[in-house]
Amino acid sequence: MKTFKALSALLSYPSEDLQTAIPAIRSVLKSEGLLSLDQHRALEPLLAGMETGDIYDLQERYVLLFDRSRTLSLNLFEHIHGESRDRGGAMVDLLETYRAGGFDLTGPELPDHLPVLLEFLSTRPLAEAKEILADAGHIIAVLAERLTRRETPYAAVLTALAGIAQAGTDSPEATALLSEKDDDPEDLEALDAVYEEAQVTFAPDPNAGCPISRDILARMDMPLSPARAGTAQ
Repeated sequence: MKTFKALSALLSYPSEDLQTAIPAIRSVLKSEGLLSLDQHRALEPLLAGMETGDIYDLQERYVLLFDRSRTLSLNLFEHIHGESRDRGGAMVDLLETYRAGGFDLTGPELPDHLPVLLEFLSTRPLAEAKEILADAGHIIAVLAERLTRRETPYAAVLTALAGIAQAGTDSPEATALLSEKDDDPEDLEALDAVYEEAQVTFAPDPNAGCPISRDILARMDMPLSPARAGTAQ
C-alpha cells in the first residue's frame, strides 16, 4: 500500500520536493483508508507544518530529533543491538528478506532504517506487511512514546505505525527500552562520546540525515518541484 511509502517519506530528511508532495501524500493517506480518522487528524499538524514551514527550520528540527539523539534513532536495530555483532547478523537477515521480496536496496541508508523498511512494506501484501511491522512493534511504540514526550508532530507518524502493528509499550521489551534515559540532543560532548564507538557499515554511506525522500517520492509517482524535477532518477 502507498500509505507505507507516504509515511516513509514523512520520516525522511525534509526537502523542497517533499514539501511539494505533501498534498499528494495527504491524498494517499486518505484514499487508502488504512489509517483511522483520529490518526489522520493527528498527522495534520505535521503535514501542514511540512508543507508551509521554512525548509531550513524543518531540516534543523529533523536533525535535532533523529540524528542527534540515539534514543530516537530511526535505525531500528540500534535500539536492541547497538553496535554489537548481533546487529550485523540481524542486518544480513533483513537484507535477505528484502532480496527475497525483489526489493533492491540502492540508497545510502542502512537496511534497518525505518523509512527503508516502510518502503519495502509498501511492496508486500497488507497482511504480510503488518506481520513484519509487528516484529518491530515494541521499538516503534517506544519511539512513539518518546516523541510524544518531546511534543513533536512526528509522534503522530510513529503512533499511527504502532497502531497498524497493534503494538504498545506494555511488553517487557518495550519496558526495558523505556527504562533507558532519553538522550539530550544539546549535550554534544556526550553525543561525541557515544559515537566514538566503531560503527559497522552496511551501505555506501551510513551517515544519518541523508535525503532519501526524492527516491521514495519518485517511486510513489508524486510530483517533484518543477525546478528540480528534471534531475530526478
